[in-house]
Amino acid sequence: MTQKIRLIIVDDHPMVAEGIEALLESYDDIDVLATLSDGKQAVQVATELQPDVILMDLNMPKVSGLAATEMILETCPDTRVLILSMHDSPEYISTALNHGAMGYILKDVPTEEIKLAVDTVAAGTRYLCEGAKNSIAPNEDETEREPLTNREQNILLQLAQGMSNKEVALKLEISVRTVETHRRNIKRKLGISSTAGLTRYALEHGVLQGTGVDI
Repeated sequence: MTQKIRLIIVDDHPMVAEGIEALLESYDDIDVLATLSDGKQAVQVATELQPDVILMDLNMPKVSGLAATEMILETCPDTRVLILSMHDSPEYISTALNHGAMGYILKDVPTEEIKLAVDTVAAGTRYLCEGAKNSIAPNEDETEREPLTNREQNILLQLAQGMSNKEVALKLEISVRTVETHRRNIKRKLGISSTAGLTRYALEHGVLQGTGVDI
């Protein structure tokens, strides 16, 4: 029997949250652990339950979906965050992905696509609905990015394995300030704003392959 996908829903609109919960609970391979209404709750419950997937709204009280995503991925690195939002602007979508979200779907997608998106991100693959994909396509061309230097790639590898700036500095025999400078440059070049985002990038682009790191 296939193991169930353990999922949390986070949305401050009760009708939306209840509708999604009813939809996903109709599938035998999904276990809805909790339905929450704000990002602060999401961080607390995710840390406790360590779900496989979190279906997250962006605009919520107390702690936003973006902030919650970043905090959750720091403590739950194996959890996949799937953003479900009404916002289709490139800024919203790119920022969510840069904060570590594994997928982004719009609230007007067909109900069966929500299930497809959950299955896809649970398997470790990024999922963008057609509207999100079309919105960010001009900004997601990685060939236009400034390439990382060999030193930056090495530092990204260490950071993605969970090492601190000080630990990286000791291992590479450079100053902490130098590591911090490289770290800022890596984030700028990749368009990533968080450590969790760097880890996701490393996972998705094979940076950790062959290192012996359990991912």
